Amino acid sequence: MKTPRELKVKPIKNGTVIDHISANKALKVLKILGLPSPETAVTVAMNVQSSQMGSKDIVKIEGRELASREVDEIALIAPHATINIIRDYEIIGKGKVNLLDEINNILTCSNPNCITNTDEPVNTRFSVMEKEPLILRCHYCERIMDQAEIETQFRLF
Repeated sequence: MKTPRELKVKPIKNGTVIDHISANKALKVLKILGLPSPETAVTVAMNVQSSQMGSKDIVKIEGRELASREVDEIALIAPHATINIIRDYEIIGKGKVNLLDEINNILTCSNPNCITNTDEPVNTRFSVMEKEPLILRCHYCERIMDQAEIETQFRLF
């Protein structure tokens, strides 16, 4: 009887591994990060079995560490994600994304009449009302945005 060969994903020398992404959200994480790009090697695993989450996605990015703003954006769609910084094949830093109490200059308000959607130079500002499921309130017009509305801003097409 033939035994199946186990396929292993090659470890990265330097870069970032984003683990514990909610299942089927990896492509939205790639969109946030502006990936794939010609100069960056990316490995994506989707719907991987997880004892903690049931199933999850994983993204490995060779040669790149994330900016704090990128981590803040990822927290909006993958609130349980962990970020691992890799150097010389070793994890040198590990942390969880942290959804802030206030989200500034990342999303646009879904209210077309909000002052942030006019020619006025006003930055967007949202208060986090609930973390799960995510519910935000616009500081200016008080429009409530739910998880589905928030995720439309990370549309793939």
